[in-house]
Amino acid sequence: MWMFRLLRLSLCGLATLCLTDLSARPSRAQDVRPALSSRPVTLSACPEVPREDSLPALCVPPSTEEEPKPTVIVTLQIPSGTPLRIALDERTRIAHPGTAIHGRIVEPVYAFDEIVIPAGSLVTGHVSQIAPVSALRRTMSYTNGDFSPDHKYEVAFDTLTLPNGKQLAIPSTASPATAEMVHLVSRPEREQAEKKKNAAARAVADAKQDTADKFHGAMDEIRSPGRMQRMEQWLVARLPYHKQYLQPGTRFNASLNEPLYFGVATRTEAQLALLGSAIPPDSLMHARLVLEVSSASATRGNPVLAILTEPVYSPDHYLILPAETRLIGEVLQARPARKLHRNGELRVMFEHLETPDGALRPVQGSLEGIEVDRAAHLKLDEEGGAHATDSKTRYLSTGFAIAVAALASHPDYERGTIDPGGDPAVRAGAGGSGFGLAGSLISLAARSTPVSIAFGVYGASSSIYTNFLSRGHEVVLQRDTALEIGFGTPHPAPKEAASHP
Repeated sequence: MWMFRLLRLSLCGLATLCLTDLSARPSRAQDVRPALSSRPVTLSACPEVPREDSLPALCVPPSTEEEPKPTVIVTLQIPSGTPLRIALDERTRIAHPGTAIHGRIVEPVYAFDEIVIPAGSLVTGHVSQIAPVSALRRTMSYTNGDFSPDHKYEVAFDTLTLPNGKQLAIPSTASPATAEMVHLVSRPEREQAEKKKNAAARAVADAKQDTADKFHGAMDEIRSPGRMQRMEQWLVARLPYHKQYLQPGTRFNASLNEPLYFGVATRTEAQLALLGSAIPPDSLMHARLVLEVSSASATRGNPVLAILTEPVYSPDHYLILPAETRLIGEVLQARPARKLHRNGELRVMFEHLETPDGALRPVQGSLEGIEVDRAAHLKLDEEGGAHATDSKTRYLSTGFAIAVAALASHPDYERGTIDPGGDPAVRAGAGGSGFGLAGSLISLAARSTPVSIAFGVYGASSSIYTNFLSRGHEVVLQRDTALEIGFGTPHPAPKEAASHP
């Protein structure tokens, strides 16, 4: 009996001990949930949740996965007044208003740091107006043997077709045509290095540049017509009668009358970390002139304003300055053209730029390259100054006119007698020297030595005055002239300025 009681007491004690232990310990679910709730919930690359006693350095998730990168919204818009540089890609006759014209964009157009109009994009328009030739101009043209003087005309570009086929209306005002553009540089070795650097920066900055590069090959002929083509155009223009054409490669600047909107883009704060920072040494910026500057009217200290047409990047391809950044400078030297055919000179310096936040940053930049009409006869010196030049053919043309005048006054002996009319070739040359084809015909018909002498003397004196005694050529940098501005190491001071402190 006592054995039964002892067994029952033992079983009761064991059951009581077990119930007490279970009531004091929480369940497994209750044990894990507070531990997780006491820690921040983050995405982890670890295969399991670390223990509470694990080291802090273990299984720390990367910082890039903790928070999304902040982004900045950028509006892609081309403001009104921006010029589209267009080169005609086919020959077009100037006959009546409404004639269709076709061209392509020569230089890409940027909005902020993105190419929105690639080079090679198609532009269409029409001849909007053809003015009649005045009676005075027609008479002067006839006396020079040109019986089909060219008409003044205006063109309008109205439709832009992007490489992806999208068409945009572009109300614009086109500048007068420029037949042949030349690129002048002050330091050719620097230009080659900058071309490689800028091409790499643009490729990293925007993948669309790859598309633009495909069009550059097709545009090479349009950019610079060959010598034979220029010679052919020159000969045709001097025929007594010729039709008026716009040749392939003829340049226009079509200024937008309204802004063009291309949507928005996003940039991270890391991509814009260097925005507005210091410009790397020896940087070369591409810009356009806002207002015309001429050696005839400019004086030292006159303001000069330009706008960037391409963004500027750091050596590691971070954006520093977006397109449309303003550059502010002044005229350092201006000398107008003078008599005895002394040409004008002009030198400008850029001293400030406006950062994206509106602040003015001091800089020092001078002209490293300009794009001008070949007929302007300009060149850049090593100090970045622009000078007007003269063609070397002026010595040849003047010498020929003097020789013809001398031959016309010399009697012509034929079969022992003196020909009162002189040699026909000399008479034709003397008349052409003075009044072109009309003078040659009159001199041949007159068969008079005094008439030939008069024509020859007039031609020689006119050539001497035009090439050596008249006022020289002015340096004119027209509005929207393409500029290359070098920053960093300044040019040496001009010799004249150095000699007069």
